Amino acid sequence: MMWQSFRSTWRAMLTDKGALTLLFIGGIIYSFFYPLPYSTEIVQRVPVAVVDQDRSAMSRQLTRFAMAHPSLQVIAVTPDLPVAQDLLWRDEVMGVLIIPDGLQTDVLAGRAAHAQVAGNGLYLMLNKVALNGLAEVVGTVSAGIELKRLGAGTPSTVQANQQRSPIAFDAVPLFNVKEGYGAYVVPGVATLIVQQTLLIGMTMLFGTWYQRKSFPVAGKRTAGAYIGMLLAFACVAFLNCCYFFGFVFWFQDYPRGGNFGGMLLLLVLFSLAEAAFGMLLGMLFRTRERGTQLMIATSMPVLFLAGLTWPVSSMPVVLQWLRWLLPSTAGIQGFVALNQMGASLYEIRHEVAGLLALLVACVALGWWRWRAEAPAPIVQQG
Repeated sequence: MMWQSFRSTWRAMLTDKGALTLLFIGGIIYSFFYPLPYSTEIVQRVPVAVVDQDRSAMSRQLTRFAMAHPSLQVIAVTPDLPVAQDLLWRDEVMGVLIIPDGLQTDVLAGRAAHAQVAGNGLYLMLNKVALNGLAEVVGTVSAGIELKRLGAGTPSTVQANQQRSPIAFDAVPLFNVKEGYGAYVVPGVATLIVQQTLLIGMTMLFGTWYQRKSFPVAGKRTAGAYIGMLLAFACVAFLNCCYFFGFVFWFQDYPRGGNFGGMLLLLVLFSLAEAAFGMLLGMLFRTRERGTQLMIATSMPVLFLAGLTWPVSSMPVVLQWLRWLLPSTAGIQGFVALNQMGASLYEIRHEVAGLLALLVACVALGWWRWRAEAPAPIVQQG
């Protein structure tokens, strides 16, 4: 009975065009479409303007350094602040470096000198890159001036460098080696894509079966029939995860393979928990379209609840507990830790425990509902 249910469920998935598109083709489309905006990983050549009111050798040096910065593209140099403001308001530049009159005079006189930077807060990432780039330009020039002053009182430039920076600091990214946004967000969102496409496809199938009053299981709703259907849907989740974690991460050159064995074990557990969750959810819908509407509307809240793009500590305490009722919460955190960071199974023991508890609860409730429902006329689908 179990294997008959397994085969019948697979036949139902492959013969339903809508479900087939969501369960298999949708993930493939998402795998190329979603990472596309993040393909460059790091924002570069952000347009900026320089307001040079000093017109000195030092202000020209600041302008040259801004032109040489890999993250910036100086498109305008003007002594008039209103011109730069107009460019900023028209979104033609994302940042402005303001060099006030008398900057070089103050520096040569040993007085504190100030240069100002302004950004366009409407575009968060572009604003961040522009402000950081301009601040680095000012900091580099300032460091050069400080080294010259120290060099005048020390016998060598090496000693001057050591006096300015007695403790060396070298920032090395351990996991997201490119420090790119794509490598940060796509591995986590991939798990959500697998979950949501599977849940939409499953609720669509269950809604169709309830509308037609026919399930792809011949005979009574036995334990074998339930387990066979569960394994069929779990295989879909497993295959989609293997496609993302194997081919897509390799193709996009994201960090991967940190703990391959642990990832496979978690993948089996996640696939079973997601399938059990989907079957329990599917039994709540009696129409084909209702589940699709709910899953699409809740995709973004589910992503935030996973703690990937929003810190868990900033969530209400109630949501911090309720979020564990979703397979994606433990799945996203666990897969990122294992695949990208090389964590051990012990280090993700909370995620493993959460998926085990969710699997047991969903199987128990799903089996109870599977048996408690009034038996509909059962027809073998061809």
